[in-house]
Amino acid sequence: MRIQHWQDAASLLVGLWVVLSSFILGLSGAAVWVSIALGLGVMLFAIEAFVIPSYLEEWGEMLLGLALLLAPWTIGYEQVSATMSSVLSGILVILFAVWELMTDRDFSTWWHDRWHRLAG
Repeated sequence: MRIQHWQDAASLLVGLWVVLSSFILGLSGAAVWVSIALGLGVMLFAIEAFVIPSYLEEWGEMLLGLALLLAPWTIGYEQVSATMSSVLSGILVILFAVWELMTDRDFSTWWHDRWHRLAG
Protein backbone atom coordinates (compact mmCIF):
# COMPACT_ATOMS: atom_id res chain seq x y z
CA MET A 1 0.00 0.00 0.00
CA ARG A 2 1.44 3.35 -1.04
CA ILE A 3 0.27 6.79 -1.94
CA GLN A 4 0.72 7.53 -5.64
CA HIS A 5 -1.15 10.83 -5.66
CA TRP A 6 -1.34 13.33 -2.82
CA GLN A 7 -4.92 14.05 -3.88
CA ASP A 8 -5.98 10.66 -2.49
CA ALA A 9 -4.63 11.54 0.95
CA ALA A 10 -6.35 14.93 0.74
CA SER A 11 -9.65 13.25 -0.21
CA LEU A 12 -9.26 10.89 2.73
CA LEU A 13 -8.95 13.89 5.06
CA VAL A 14 -11.96 15.60 3.49
CA GLY A 15 -13.98 12.40 3.92
CA LEU A 16 -12.93 12.20 7.55
CA TRP A 17 -13.98 15.82 8.03
CA VAL A 18 -17.40 15.12 6.50
CA VAL A 19 -17.97 12.23 8.91
CA LEU A 20 -16.81 14.22 11.95
CA SER A 21 -18.55 17.44 10.90
CA SER A 22 -21.94 15.78 11.19
CA PHE A 23 -21.29 15.66 14.96
CA ILE A 24 -19.21 18.83 15.29
CA LEU A 25 -21.72 21.00 13.44
CA GLY A 26 -24.69 19.42 15.19
CA LEU A 27 -26.58 17.90 12.28
CA SER A 28 -29.75 16.01 13.12
CA GLY A 29 -32.02 13.42 11.54
CA ALA A 30 -31.32 12.13 8.06
CA ALA A 31 -28.61 14.75 7.51
CA VAL A 32 -26.35 12.97 10.02
CA TRP A 33 -26.65 9.62 8.27
CA VAL A 34 -26.27 11.09 4.79
CA SER A 35 -23.12 12.97 5.85
CA ILE A 36 -21.65 9.89 7.48
CA ALA A 37 -22.44 7.72 4.44
CA LEU A 38 -20.99 10.21 1.96
CA GLY A 39 -17.91 10.84 4.11
CA LEU A 40 -17.26 7.11 4.51
CA GLY A 41 -17.73 6.65 0.76
CA VAL A 42 -15.10 9.30 0.01
CA MET A 43 -12.77 7.71 2.56
CA LEU A 44 -13.26 4.23 1.08
CA PHE A 45 -12.52 5.41 -2.46
CA ALA A 46 -9.39 7.19 -1.20
CA ILE A 47 -8.19 4.10 0.67
CA GLU A 48 -8.95 1.95 -2.37
CA ALA A 49 -6.64 4.22 -4.36
CA PHE A 50 -3.81 3.36 -1.94
CA VAL A 51 -4.42 -0.39 -2.22
CA ILE A 52 -5.31 -0.76 -5.90
CA PRO A 53 -4.08 2.33 -7.77
CA SER A 54 -6.37 3.05 -10.69
CA TYR A 55 -8.03 6.06 -12.19
CA LEU A 56 -11.50 4.52 -11.82
CA GLU A 57 -12.05 5.51 -8.18
CA GLU A 58 -11.84 9.17 -9.17
CA TRP A 59 -15.16 8.82 -11.01
CA GLY A 60 -16.75 7.52 -7.83
CA GLU A 61 -15.25 10.37 -5.85
CA MET A 62 -16.66 12.86 -8.33
CA LEU A 63 -20.15 11.38 -7.90
CA LEU A 64 -19.83 11.52 -4.12
CA GLY A 65 -18.58 15.11 -4.38
CA LEU A 66 -21.65 15.97 -6.44
CA ALA A 67 -23.84 14.30 -3.81
CA LEU A 68 -22.13 16.40 -1.12
CA LEU A 69 -22.85 19.52 -3.17
CA LEU A 70 -26.54 18.67 -3.51
CA ALA A 71 -27.16 17.14 -0.06
CA PRO A 72 -27.94 20.39 1.81
CA TRP A 73 -30.87 21.13 -0.49
CA THR A 74 -32.14 17.60 -1.04
CA ILE A 75 -31.92 16.59 2.63
CA GLY A 76 -32.58 20.02 4.10
CA TYR A 77 -29.67 21.02 6.32
CA GLU A 78 -30.83 23.49 8.93
CA GLN A 79 -27.50 25.11 9.82
CA VAL A 80 -25.71 27.39 7.40
CA SER A 81 -22.37 26.05 8.67
CA ALA A 82 -23.39 22.49 7.76
CA THR A 83 -24.47 23.62 4.30
CA MET A 84 -21.18 25.45 3.73
CA SER A 85 -19.18 22.48 5.00
CA SER A 86 -20.97 20.05 2.70
CA VAL A 87 -20.70 22.32 -0.34
CA LEU A 88 -17.02 23.12 0.22
CA SER A 89 -16.22 19.46 0.91
CA GLY A 90 -18.02 18.45 -2.28
CA ILE A 91 -16.10 21.01 -4.31
CA LEU A 92 -12.79 19.85 -2.84
CA VAL A 93 -13.52 16.17 -3.50
CA ILE A 94 -14.45 16.94 -7.11
CA LEU A 95 -11.40 19.17 -7.64
CA PHE A 96 -9.01 16.58 -6.16
CA ALA A 97 -10.52 13.84 -8.34
CA VAL A 98 -10.34 15.91 -11.54
CA TRP A 99 -6.81 17.07 -10.70
CA GLU A 100 -5.70 13.49 -10.16
CA LEU A 101 -7.28 12.35 -13.43
CA MET A 102 -5.52 15.12 -15.32
CA THR A 103 -2.13 14.12 -13.86
CA ASP A 104 -2.58 10.32 -13.93
CA ARG A 105 -0.44 8.69 -16.61
CA ASP A 106 -2.71 5.65 -17.07
CA PHE A 107 -5.80 7.79 -17.56
CA SER A 108 -4.00 10.13 -19.96
CA THR A 109 -2.88 7.16 -22.05
CA TRP A 110 -6.37 5.63 -22.06
CA TRP A 111 -7.98 8.98 -22.95
CA HIS A 112 -5.51 9.64 -25.76
CA ASP A 113 -5.85 6.15 -27.22
CA ARG A 114 -9.64 6.15 -26.95
CA TRP A 115 -10.23 9.47 -28.68
CA HIS A 116 -7.59 9.00 -31.36
CA ARG A 117 -9.14 5.64 -32.26
CA LEU A 118 -12.63 7.18 -32.51
CA ALA A 119 -11.41 10.21 -34.47
CA GLY A 120 -9.27 8.20 -36.86
